[in-house]
Amino acid sequence: MAYVITDACVDTKDRACVFCCPVDCIYEGLRTLYIQPEECINCGLCLSVCPVDAIYDEADVPAAQRHFVAINREFFGPAVTGLGSPGSADGKVTPLDHPFVAALPLRER
Repeated sequence: MAYVITDACVDTKDRACVFCCPVDCIYEGLRTLYIQPEECINCGLCLSVCPVDAIYDEADVPAAQRHFVAINREFFGPAVTGLGSPGSADGKVTPLDHPFVAALPLRER
């Protein structure tokens, strides 16, 4: 299991989680952040620093947000970014988002 970023991060992208992640498994899309599930070591640091409560352990994602488990996983696949499991976000930002996230109305924050 891995941690999952849900819709509260969309158009927020605070990045506190990025700075504390010891394995650099949080990647930045255009409108939200994504956790690479194969790289996440389940340490929970990201969960503890997220100011908008957007991050959950996969088993604890609320029912209304369960689709974000697949969204985080699919973001790295060939149909979205093709990033796969590069082993480190290393500050890389992609101008892409999962199609579901890209289709969400813009949120004023």
